Amino acid sequence: MRILIQRSKEASVQIDNNVVGAIEQGLVVLLGVGIDDEQEDADWLIQKIVGLRIFNDEEGKMNLSAQDVKASFLVISQFTLHASTKKGNRPSYIHAARPEKAIPLYEYFVNRLREVSKLKVETGKFGANMQVSLTNDGPVTIWIDSRNRT
Repeated sequence: MRILIQRSKEASVQIDNNVVGAIEQGLVVLLGVGIDDEQEDADWLIQKIVGLRIFNDEEGKMNLSAQDVKASFLVISQFTLHASTKKGNRPSYIHAARPEKAIPLYEYFVNRLREVSKLKVETGKFGANMQVSLTNDGPVTIWIDSRNRT
């Protein structure tokens, strides 16, 4: 499972010109489910992002977690995080999970993030054509892959 997180001052996601999810200060989490991913990958990533100290303290140092600052999360499904660009100019997505596997893991991730963090979690809609807007704060953008734990 791969995530790209962006610390944001505000963010929203629209489908057909309708806002379906919006947050103020928090993290935009782009989530890509891979063919070999399981619930333990989601659990590991959730623990990581909830405790990740990437928010500024009173001295301006990145020393506070999402829980410390009562941040929100905007989780967006993003199979393109599993793109392979080794051959040619058209990305291959053979390592991205098919919807029958990806949807339950995406939903598990969102629900567990709500339970573990006790913070606001907004989403887009899996598989929809979405327009995501955000004001990246910092900018702070971090890539995490559950297969690279060591």
